[in-house]
Amino acid sequence: MTLIQSELSVSDVASLLGVTAPRIWRVFDYWMAQATVAEDLSEVSQLGIDETSSKKGHKYVTVFVDMEEQRVIGVQAGKDSNTITNFVEYLESKKGDRNHIENVCIDMSPAFISGTRKMLPSSKITFDKFHIVQHINKAMDTVRKDERKGNDLLKNHKYTYSRLNKNLTDEKRKELEYLNMLYPNLGDAYRLKEMFLVLFQIKDSVEAKLHLTSWCDLVMESGIQPFIKFVSLVRGHWSGIVNYFDTKLTNGILEGINSKIQLAKRRARGFRNIKNFINMIILICGKIKFNYPLKTL
Repeated sequence: MTLIQSELSVSDVASLLGVTAPRIWRVFDYWMAQATVAEDLSEVSQLGIDETSSKKGHKYVTVFVDMEEQRVIGVQAGKDSNTITNFVEYLESKKGDRNHIENVCIDMSPAFISGTRKMLPSSKITFDKFHIVQHINKAMDTVRKDERKGNDLLKNHKYTYSRLNKNLTDEKRKELEYLNMLYPNLGDAYRLKEMFLVLFQIKDSVEAKLHLTSWCDLVMESGIQPFIKFVSLVRGHWSGIVNYFDTKLTNGILEGINSKIQLAKRRARGFRNIKNFINMIILICGKIKFNYPLKTL
């Protein structure tokens, strides 16, 4: 167990100790079960939910994080609404209370939205701002691709339009200004994108909501279809988006946790057994304590 916690893969541990990998997994599963049997989740009130895969393009698991403690408190196989149902049952088996969950941070997955509303009715949903930014960047890239057709000057400028203006080099900024002058529709889209991203720098909740309302009106007046489509998404998920300005919750914590999970996955070259994958996630990201027997002299 110490070797595994030291970030050696199970196959490497088995080779080092001269035993089979299945034997190491049996020892691993035993101690993981012992460590989690007395888990107390009665204080959990801020929850983050995200998904990850056991192998590239293969089976998924849903990860549940205590946002205050910044640790994984549950992992369920799959990525549908049933994962939330199963987690809530697990939560309450560990002294937790669904009605004690005040806030839940998720992406805009319909399954996660449905599962949260059904199983955690007392909680307030906050949509992850990084997920929202992905959508506005996608809208921006769609406008760029439409303008790119037949216009070689726009070749190799994908990242020019995906980056913030302040993060561009002086040379790239001059190129951007020139291109925006030549292609006014593209320039309008870029300015709208920049204006939208200002939203997350506004600290006052009321001011931020007014800014978003005004921005949506400007987009509708612009007639830029990919951005109009994005506004429809925003309006359809309005409460979960504006809740951010009150809760300030993001899945940034989960992104850090996911980096650790991906590292473990690469070391193991993927996990064929979902149970092993789930236990490994809890080991490296759950901050659990083990009560190993001590040898006395």
